[in-house]
Amino acid sequence: MNPHERSAATVRRLAMYKQKAVRDKKGKILKQDLQSKALPSTRIVPDRRWFGNTRVIGQKQLEEFREEMATKSRDGYTVLIKQKKLPLSLLKDEERGRARRVNLLSQSTFAETFGANKRRKKPKLAMDNLEAMLSTASKMGEVYQEGVETGAIMDRDLMRADDGVRVEAKQSMFEKGQSKRIWGELYKVVDSSDVIIQVLDVRDPMGTRCYHLEQHLKKDAMKRHKHMILLLNKVDLVPAWVTKRWLHTLSREFPTIAFHASVSNPFGKGAVLSLLRQFSRLRMDKQNISVGFVGYPNVGKSSVINALRSKRVCLTAPIPGETKVWQYVNLTKRIFLIDCPGVVYQDTEDTDTDAVLKGVVRISNLEDAQEHIPDVIARVKAEYLRRAYKTPSWTDPDDFLRQVARMSGKLLKGGEEDVNAVAKSILHDWQRGRIPWFTPPPS
Repeated sequence: MNPHERSAATVRRLAMYKQKAVRDKKGKILKQDLQSKALPSTRIVPDRRWFGNTRVIGQKQLEEFREEMATKSRDGYTVLIKQKKLPLSLLKDEERGRARRVNLLSQSTFAETFGANKRRKKPKLAMDNLEAMLSTASKMGEVYQEGVETGAIMDRDLMRADDGVRVEAKQSMFEKGQSKRIWGELYKVVDSSDVIIQVLDVRDPMGTRCYHLEQHLKKDAMKRHKHMILLLNKVDLVPAWVTKRWLHTLSREFPTIAFHASVSNPFGKGAVLSLLRQFSRLRMDKQNISVGFVGYPNVGKSSVINALRSKRVCLTAPIPGETKVWQYVNLTKRIFLIDCPGVVYQDTEDTDTDAVLKGVVRISNLEDAQEHIPDVIARVKAEYLRRAYKTPSWTDPDDFLRQVARMSGKLLKGGEEDVNAVAKSILHDWQRGRIPWFTPPPS
């Protein structure tokens, strides 16, 4: 017997491998040796999820969820973790304006909405009939008229008698930080950030606070999940009790941290890093998080980033307007920092002197710097000015400037005091913290 010759069993086994299924003209399998004609027994695993709806919510539950989210969204200490699991698109208010106007009657008629065959829940109306609407309108008119007469409501559209007083046009230097380009940079930073840190000057937190940005984050449904943190910078320039009271006051609205921006010896760095790490852990669904630093010019946004990185990664200067465009900085692999130019919200109540004392204007560009010295003398205690400029007493701001000019040797030709140069020097000392001052916190 040839040892290389196949046996009968091997031939049958190989023939079985090469065998094709027998099909009819429609392609249906009629016969196949490896196919069992007995159907396998199937069994569905018992589970409650087979008999319940998945991610379906009713009108009652949606209304409760809407009310609960409305209260929690205003809380600065609440973090929404599983945003993609919640029907947040059902909670967004519709956009107003002509772009969102549609013909409601073509979408749903009155019979489908208010008739016997209505297909939606009962709407909540403020007025039920025409008489209630008229009474409400008359009450609102009385309240408006009373507010206009008492001055509580300022309506610019009302015609007023000419009293001969005109508002002087502001110089361009007092409108720094209000250009369209600067606001565009701010909105880029806000849109790109998951956490927004608003840097405030602890000497005047309410004066350097941007309420417009806070209202923008609260009203915009797409930005309500962004978290706001208040950072009180320059705490080394005020007493400890002032910082403590401002922390107690501002912490009622947003998380507030005291900070001293210094590359070599910072204060509050550990608290900021710990808070950012907590946000990073809470947003594990994202590969990384971005932290935007916003605020008024010259409050120390770039200095705070340098202190967190322990080296100079952003340009800093003791003058406003050094940062021109936004800048990304790596803090860790999962945390990015964004530096933003200083933005000033135009407030009708702020004067030119307020803009100068807040640090918005460059002192070197002022033409009449002595005009702002009376407010400096009014806000600073006299003993601090005597100690800083060695002047025993003075009768008025002009006398104070002339004494400081003679003490410092800033004289013009003929021995006349250079009052404007001395005023600029005092304003420089004011902005750089050489003159002790602060806004008293609420008791």
